[in-house]
Amino acid sequence: MTAPPSGLARLVDGFDDVTVRDLAWLLFAPDLLREGDIALARPLATDAERDATLAWLRALDAAPQLLHDHARNPKFTRLGIYAESLVRYFLAHGPAARLVAANVPLRRQRRTIGECDFLLEAANGARLHWELAVKFYLHIGDGDASRAARLSDYVGPNLQDRFDLKHARLVTHQLALTTRAEFAALGFEGPWRAQLFIKGRLFYHGVEGEGTEPAPEVGDDHLRGWWLTASEWREARAKAPGDERAWVVQPRMAWLASRRLDAAAAATLVAESDAIRTRLEGTAAPTMIAAYARDDAGDWTEESRGFIVPDGWPEAARAFAASAG
Repeated sequence: MTAPPSGLARLVDGFDDVTVRDLAWLLFAPDLLREGDIALARPLATDAERDATLAWLRALDAAPQLLHDHARNPKFTRLGIYAESLVRYFLAHGPAARLVAANVPLRRQRRTIGECDFLLEAANGARLHWELAVKFYLHIGDGDASRAARLSDYVGPNLQDRFDLKHARLVTHQLALTTRAEFAALGFEGPWRAQLFIKGRLFYHGVEGEGTEPAPEVGDDHLRGWWLTASEWREARAKAPGDERAWVVQPRMAWLASRRLDAAAAATLVAESDAIRTRLEGTAAPTMIAAYARDDAGDWTEESRGFIVPDGWPEAARAFAASAG
């Protein structure tokens, strides 16, 4: 199964606090899309900003309470809101760009027509408008490995979102907000350059989660995972007797950076592995899991991430993807 990029894994694993790890992941993980028609945000535009930010994160890791007070709000029950709070903290307190405003609503006749995620001033004086998107899609495709994927082949696990729909919304609406008359009326001195801050992971069918040619809009270095149906998961496990990996069900708020697994927790998970696998075989909804393996030093590190989906999910996902026309 696919291991996370070693450079990102080593960087994130350098921080002990889970909230700091999530912030570091947002800043350093590769973009889901490639640079093209959409301009991508560069939170660390220079080597000096990168070095200063790493030093700032190390200090924050040693004393993370202010970050916790800001981001660990019990009202933040959606992953996107949590991620937004982390980026806002970085812009307000970090050593790179300066936050001008966040969550700026645009209204027409008392009706909200949009909201700018972040307005900021870069170190070089550029005025930037960032829209943040953190997305996790499963590639469904049509079984034809000879063609590149389309953005419509990437669907949300609950089949309520699709990459092509999100892409169109970003281009035609969200990134255009600072060009509207309603924004000009707010008095923020510009001009403003719109950029997309997009992170996440794309999951491909199969035990290895590799081999599928991605959609042309997708970034070359995007994070990958795998997905299997419950029946395929059962068959894969039957072919791997004596598997000593620890399997963890990832709650949605833990979908960003890899987590630490101490020896006691790993031992418990390994001991309960049969029960965990049986429960996943009967899953009623797509479930993200992570595999942890023990390294030569005896530490447990994340090896891969994937989704286990119900056996009927692929058919429904293909229908959802095909509705793009």
